Amino acid sequence: MNDDMEDYGFTYSDEDIDEEEDADVENHYYNSRALLEKEKVEQALDGFAEVVSMEAEKGEWGFRALKQIVKLQFKLGKHTEMMNSYHQLLTYIRSGVTRNYSEKVLSSILDIVSCSTNTDFLQDFYETTLLSLEAARNERLWFKTNLKLCKLWFAKSEFGHVGKMLKDMYKVCQHADGSADQRKGTQQRALAITSAIPHPHILGVIRECGGKMHMTERNWEAAATDFFEAFKSFDEAGQPRRIQCLKYLVLANMLMESEVNPFDAHEARPFKLDPDILIITSLVAAYQRNSIVEFESLLKAHRAHINSDPFLRDYVDDLLKNIRTQVLMKLIMPFTRVCVPFISVKLNIPEDEVNALLVSLILDSRIGAQVDQVGKVVELNTGFIQKNATHSHGLERWARCTKAKFHLQHFQ
Repeated sequence: MNDDMEDYGFTYSDEDIDEEEDADVENHYYNSRALLEKEKVEQALDGFAEVVSMEAEKGEWGFRALKQIVKLQFKLGKHTEMMNSYHQLLTYIRSGVTRNYSEKVLSSILDIVSCSTNTDFLQDFYETTLLSLEAARNERLWFKTNLKLCKLWFAKSEFGHVGKMLKDMYKVCQHADGSADQRKGTQQRALAITSAIPHPHILGVIRECGGKMHMTERNWEAAATDFFEAFKSFDEAGQPRRIQCLKYLVLANMLMESEVNPFDAHEARPFKLDPDILIITSLVAAYQRNSIVEFESLLKAHRAHINSDPFLRDYVDDLLKNIRTQVLMKLIMPFTRVCVPFISVKLNIPEDEVNALLVSLILDSRIGAQVDQVGKVVELNTGFIQKNATHSHGLERWARCTKAKFHLQHFQ
C-alpha cells in the first residue's frame, strides 16, 4: 500500500500539515471579519478569540485577531478587558510578527486610544506600552508614546513628570558626549535626499514640519521660508493643505515683524480672496497699520475660526505682544519721560502688563530705560534718545520743508 502511495506522489510532510492549519486559522479570521461587517460584534469577538487559541505558536493571524479584539473592546468601553488583550498583544512584538508590522499596528492603536478622556486609563495604557517597547528596543514608537504620555501629564498639571520625561527624550536625541544626534528626525537630512524625484506632497509635509519646528524655536524667519516652500509644494500637488500653510506663512511673517506683505508674491496672490485667507489678510492690514484696537477687535470677531486651529491659537499672544511692542516703541520715541498710565490707555492694556512689556524690551536691549513702578514713570536713557534722533530730525526737516513750501505758495 505504501508503495502505491509513493507511486502516485501521495507523500505528506509536516509542512503540508502546517499549511493546512494556517489556512484554517486564516479562514476563521476572515469569517470573524465578516461577522464584524454584519455588526455582530459579540460573535466577532468570540471568533477572533478562537483564532488566537487556534495558533500553536504566536503568529501573524493571532496578532491580527488580537488587534481587532483590542480595538473592539475599546470601542465598547471595556477598558479592563481591553488592557488584558493588549498585554497579550504586546507579547507578539518580539517574535510573533515583523518589527515594521508590529510598529504599524501599535501606532494605529495608540492613535485610536489617545482620543479617550479617561486619564487614568490612558496613563495605564501608555505606561504599559512603554515598558514593552523598552524591552523590545523600539526607539521610534517609544518616543511617540512618551510624547503622548508627556502631553497627558501636562494636561493634569503634573509638571515634575513632564520635566523628567522631556529630559529622557532629549537624551535619546543626543550622542554619548552630549552633542545632538543629527540622524534622528532632522529636516535638513530629509531634504538632502536626492536619490529620487520627491513628490511635491511629501516635500510639502517635510517643509511644514520644518516650519512648525522653527516656530517652536522662535526662529520666525526660517519658519516663514519653510511655510512658503510648503505652500508652493502643496499648491503644485493640488492639496487643500496649501491654504493652511499660507496662513502659517502670514503668521510667521507678522511675528518676524516684516513689512513685506506675503500676498505680494505671485504664487500667493490668487488665494487672497479665499474666505479663510480674508480673515488673515484683514489681520495683516491692521498689523501693518499698528492699529491695536482694530487688531484686537478682529481677533475677537474671528475667535472661533482662530481657536479651531491649535497651532494658530498658540501664537495669538505673541502677535499681540508684537503689535503692542511696535506701538510702544513709536509712542515713547519722542520723549525722555513717559507716564505708564498714558501708555496703558494707548495700548488698551492694564498697567502691570505695560510694566512687564517694558521690562521685556529692556532685557532684550531694544530700549535703554529705567521703570519707576512707584512713580509710574519710564525714563529713557540718553543713548536711546540719540539713537532715534536721526528719525525725529528727519521728520522735523520734512515738516520745515512743507511749511516753507506752504509760505512760498501763499506769498506767490
